[in-house]
Amino acid sequence: MQLIKVDATDSTNAYLKKMMLQKETADFTVVLAQNQYAGRGQMGTRWLSEPGKNLTFSILKKHKNLYARNQFGITMLSSLGVYKALNQFLIPDLHVKWPNDILSGPNKICGILIENMTSGQQVQASVIGIGLNVNQTDFGPLEQVSSLKGIMGRAFDLEVVLQGILTHLQHSFGHLETRSAEEIRNDYESHLFRKDKPSAFRQEDGTLFMGFIRGVSDEGKLRVELENDEEVSFDMKEVQLLY
Repeated sequence: MQLIKVDATDSTNAYLKKMMLQKETADFTVVLAQNQYAGRGQMGTRWLSEPGKNLTFSILKKHKNLYARNQFGITMLSSLGVYKALNQFLIPDLHVKWPNDILSGPNKICGILIENMTSGQQVQASVIGIGLNVNQTDFGPLEQVSSLKGIMGRAFDLEVVLQGILTHLQHSFGHLETRSAEEIRNDYESHLFRKDKPSAFRQEDGTLFMGFIRGVSDEGKLRVELENDEEVSFDMKEVQLLY
């Protein structure tokens, strides 16, 4: 593992992808920024972080024989790696909010942005961007957002948390070759936020409906059982889970 620390960058994902274009970059190269001033979340959202208080970093993961149809496995294993690392720090009531936010109770503490590089039918590499709220406690007007310090009432050593996450992610990624897709999906679904609980959703056109999250499809779509017992699957852009 190579760890590259930078004082400031617009996006650690962008920094790492640019570096890959300029030179051969080793598997599990990590870029960590003290200040990421234009971080991105899912669907083009902004990830805002106070400099020096949180962890904003990206990891290069190269793949062998990973077909594009199975790429949601990277999302599941990334989420599980972070989840299990935070669990070791005794962060309470952890869940994965589909597809890959990490919650403590109802509050988001971590976001993950994955960019896969494909060639033909195979995924050659993934750049996995992680933003974890660690010691920041003021999130302005944002609702249902917190940090490790906000939850636990004490400051955390950023280096210790980083090493814990990287260790668990390395272990988690090893499961791509040693565990079946079904085993990985079952593990992921066992930690899924609001699974098998009545939940409210909003569709892309604004329509509201109730349903039960039953899991995810092989392609990573959210499987929801409606009130009429019909099961439907939604892509990330098609539905929003309401609290």
